[in-house]
Formats: sequence, structure tokens, C-alpha cells
Amino acid sequence: MTDIVDELKWRGLFALSTDEDALRKALADGPVTFYCGFDPTAASLHVGHLVQVLTIRRLQQAGHRPLALVGGATGQIGDPRPTAERTLNDPETIANWVGRLRTQIEPFLSFEGENAATMVNNLDWTAGLSAIEFLRDIGKHFRVNKMLTKESVARRLESQEGISYTEFSYQLLQGMDFLELYRRYGCTLQTGGSDQWGNLTAGIDLIHRLEPDATVHAMGTPLMVKADGTKFGKTEGGAVWLDPELTTPYAFYQFWLNVDDRDISTYLRILSFKSREELEEIEKQTEERPQARAAQRALAEELTTLVHGADQCAAVIAASKALFGQGDLTDLDEATLSAALSELPRVQVAELGQVVDLLAEVGLVASKSAARRTVKEGGAYVNNVKVAAEDAVPGRDELLHGRWLVLRRGKKNLAAVEVTAG
Repeated sequence: MTDIVDELKWRGLFALSTDEDALRKALADGPVTFYCGFDPTAASLHVGHLVQVLTIRRLQQAGHRPLALVGGATGQIGDPRPTAERTLNDPETIANWVGRLRTQIEPFLSFEGENAATMVNNLDWTAGLSAIEFLRDIGKHFRVNKMLTKESVARRLESQEGISYTEFSYQLLQGMDFLELYRRYGCTLQTGGSDQWGNLTAGIDLIHRLEPDATVHAMGTPLMVKADGTKFGKTEGGAVWLDPELTTPYAFYQFWLNVDDRDISTYLRILSFKSREELEEIEKQTEERPQARAAQRALAEELTTLVHGADQCAAVIAASKALFGQGDLTDLDEATLSAALSELPRVQVAELGQVVDLLAEVGLVASKSAARRTVKEGGAYVNNVKVAAEDAVPGRDELLHGRWLVLRRGKKNLAAVEVTAG
């Protein structure tokens, strides 16, 4: 593999570091024990977390030893948001979320070999710590004037709501994490998003005060923002989660398939494990034939396989093809079909009526007369079968899994009908 810093830079994953030359030398001399933290602020990671999870994976593949921290302690406090105070969750909920996040992170890492990964929880070294001990042993080494300059803190101080002492103290906890991991595991590098830079450097400052001979580093990855200015990983329906119960594998696949052409090259380099040569070839294909969406398909397939497994990815691809007439809808299992149809306009009916009525009701056409015209022109389909007669009524034997009809107008306009009565 090429120099890991050069590789990260080429992929757009290296925004800043405390000392690039020193970090480059440390990684070249390696192996380096490093860590990245994830707070359990929800029951699942979302696609925005993939930047950090996959960066950890890259560093491990380059021979370095990862510590993946899920913050059972910091999750109870909450990293200050720029706009408003976080709602605190109860310890039992957070403990449950810690377990769920661990199970999502673990498949991306190897726990065998000389650079085996280790999962850690900062509750292990904070649960028994008294407030007096924390203030004397940790708080004493932080300077309030410097803490006030942190971007998230400064922005909150300028707002009407201000910031609580609880969230203000978050950087002390994260700084202590780095110190503890340095002492327990010999950890000398912390990675994270560039928006976390103040918290990353807080740990370095603390280590330098208490372990003056230590050489430690921080590395920040760029923030991913979509070309339209909106936040990466967000859709109209909210966050795109890694948990299949919160975002189905089908919806996950479609999220990547629908990435803006202006963003796809950036996303590919940051998130794909394909080689430079492979990515440059895909980028070339996309530039020559953007309508084929080769880059989006490549990333959708790779990430869906990584997150949900090869079988789920194959099922999702089969569903995508079948919906547009390139496969047999009856071959799709009920869960995959239901997930795919949940992304489409749909209506529920108690009884099946004429196709022209269903086309109008679900919104594929503006009126029944337009529906009849679509049928007459040969552009109406039920379960990928062309509708031949304007008065055609689907039979119950045509229902997919006894429940669904897939309507299509032309090649690309889809909708679903769900029959609810027995």
C-alpha cells in the first residue's frame, strides 16, 4: 500500500493534523495505536458515521491498531451542538444504545492478528470517579479562556440559549479519554471529524500537561456537505441509518443510487475501498455517460454489501430491476418487496377496481381520462404486464404476496396499491 497519509489525502480524508510530518513518520514507523470515538446519541449510527468507521478500517488495513470507543459516559453528557442544548437520555437507554453501536462497528474491523482492534467504553474509567476527583485531577489542567474559544462553545455563547455547564464540560471528558487510552493502551493518535478539532486537541493538551514526555497526534477528516449545501446523510425523511429496522437495505441502496452527480466522485473516493485505478476508470465512465450512473451503482452496491451483506445487496438489486420490468416481481420475498414499495407513492384500497381508477387514485395520472389514454397508448402496466383493455380489473390472484400491486406508467413512473381487506 502507498503511504497511508498520501492515500488519505488522495481520497479527501485528510483535512488537518497537529503535525503532519511527525504524524507521517509515526505511521511509517508504526504500528500506531489510535482511537476514534462514537457517542450513543441514537439507537443506530447513520451514514455520516461511515466516514469515521471506514477511516478506522483503512488505518487498520495499513497495519495500525484501532481502539473503537463507544461513549457510555460522554453519551450521557452530549457534545455541544451549535444551536441548542441536547436532550439528555437516561443511563439505561444509553447502555442499550452502546451495545447496538458496538455491534454495528465490529463487523468493519478485525479482532485478530498483531493489530487486532479493541472496543472500549469510557464509562469504564469514569463510573467510579467522584466529582471532586474529576475536578482536581482533570479540571485543574484545563484553562477556561481556551475552552471558550472552541467553535461549538463560542457559537452557543453567542446564542440566546447559551450553554450549560454540563455541555461545556464535554471537552474535559473527551480529553480524559485520550489520556486514559494513552496510559492503558499506548494510544498516540486520535482521529475524528474536523468539526471535533477542539475536542481532539483538548486531549493532546491534557496529555502534554500530565505526561510531558509523550508524543501524541490528532488527525481530522473533512466535513462532508452536499453540493446543494444540505447536510450529508440527510433526506427529506430524516437520517439514513445503518440499522435495517430504521432504514431498510432497499432505501439505503437507493440513497446512494440517487447521489447528485456533483457529489459522487467525492463520495466514491472517501467511502469506497476500490483502488485508485478502479475509481479513476469509474469516474471516466461517469464523465462519458453520466446517465448510466455507473459511479452511483458502484458505490451503492459496495456500501450496501459492506453494511448489510452480499445477500441483502443482491435482493435489493433484484428488487430494483424487477420494479422497472427487468426481472420477475414474484421472485421477490415479501420483506424486500415491502421495503421497495414503501419508497413509492401508494394507496390502500379495500377492493380492487379498474386499473384506470387505480392509476388516477395513486397519482400516476392526473385523471381517469388520462389513465384511459395511457392504457390505449400501451403505457400502463400492472406487475410489469401491459394493460390491454381500458376496463381491465386486476384479479386477487395477481396480488403479490396476497397484498400488493405494482403500477407503472411508461418506463420510470411507479406506484403501489395495497389491498387491505380479506
